Amino acid sequence: MYTIKTLNAISPAGLSKLPANQFEVNNDSGAPDGILVRSADMHDTPMPDSLLAIARAGAGTNNIPVDTCTAEGIVVFNTPGANANAVAELVVGALVAGSRNMVDAVNWAQTLKGRDTIAKDVEKGKKQFVGPELRGKTLGVVGLGAIGARVANAAVALGMEVLGYDPYISIDAAWSLSRSVQHCVTLSDMLPRCDYLTIHVPYLPTTRHTINAQTLAMCKEGVRVLNFARGELVDNAALLNALNSGKVAQYFCDFPSEELLGVKGVACTPHLGASTPESETNCAVMAAAELSDYLINGNIAHSVNLPDVSQPRIHGKRICIIHKNEPGAISAITGILTKARLNIENMVNKGKKDVAYTMLDVTGDVTDTLADELRGIDAAIRVRIL
Repeated sequence: MYTIKTLNAISPAGLSKLPANQFEVNNDSGAPDGILVRSADMHDTPMPDSLLAIARAGAGTNNIPVDTCTAEGIVVFNTPGANANAVAELVVGALVAGSRNMVDAVNWAQTLKGRDTIAKDVEKGKKQFVGPELRGKTLGVVGLGAIGARVANAAVALGMEVLGYDPYISIDAAWSLSRSVQHCVTLSDMLPRCDYLTIHVPYLPTTRHTINAQTLAMCKEGVRVLNFARGELVDNAALLNALNSGKVAQYFCDFPSEELLGVKGVACTPHLGASTPESETNCAVMAAAELSDYLINGNIAHSVNLPDVSQPRIHGKRICIIHKNEPGAISAITGILTKARLNIENMVNKGKKDVAYTMLDVTGDVTDTLADELRGIDAAIRVRIL
């Protein structure tokens, strides 16, 4: 029986994915096997020796001490794509709202309350909020993952010309993309053509300030920029300068900050991207399924610190080893299994930076001392026999 601890309210639909005959949810446990978490900060949370995995019901994992978990052999999962539809719908809404100046228009209309001449003032004042239609305009999408592809496809359906830039696009994402989306090899190929620009890439040291003074200088005059991915992807100082010069007509983002608030032409929503009941359910279901499959079968999918490794179970025992990604580790593992006269039926090994994961299905007499022998390998971090 595996013990699971939740650090936030997790959707019952997610918890239902944990088989009752193999899992118990005990939030008072001091020795959980797994943790389900949403936004709780875990940087000061004790990591007991029993802890095997943490599943984050969401995409970002900056609330989890990932490096510490890696060093201790704790797999950290996230749920990429589970909130993709929620974010994509919000982006489409922002495309319309930004193009038609809806935020300013709504705020202005509120000032008419109490007047006797509302109808007359509306007809007179609406001219200041005139904005272009989306049909026939060009949208540039930076990043064509689960969210970016949905936004691109929706924009095609709205009659927009859509340009896409993603040097790391996956096969799955490419298959899901409308054939009408035009592929750009570089940002310089795309930016001068865009009336609207939206960014959907993960935040990494290499993607920080992807939208900056240089990239904005390549854009059309009056481009409208949207950022519903991460605030750090846009250099706010450069964006505000471009807004003041007229290069940028409007900036719509989901990440309010001191320098952006109260600025004409900037509309900030309070990180609403994944704030739908459907998204929270999808994330919880996916996180629970990842946690369950790892604890029961040793399979890893959507881990941020370990490679994805998965294979069907066959008869016999399954040996799962998290180890340093260094020469000699595999030969040390197979040497011990050979000495124990175990036959390796299936074996898969993958590395991710400095760490690797080896999963073996074996037949033969697996003794109680085998795990201890494997733990004695210098490169070994965590050993499990299932």
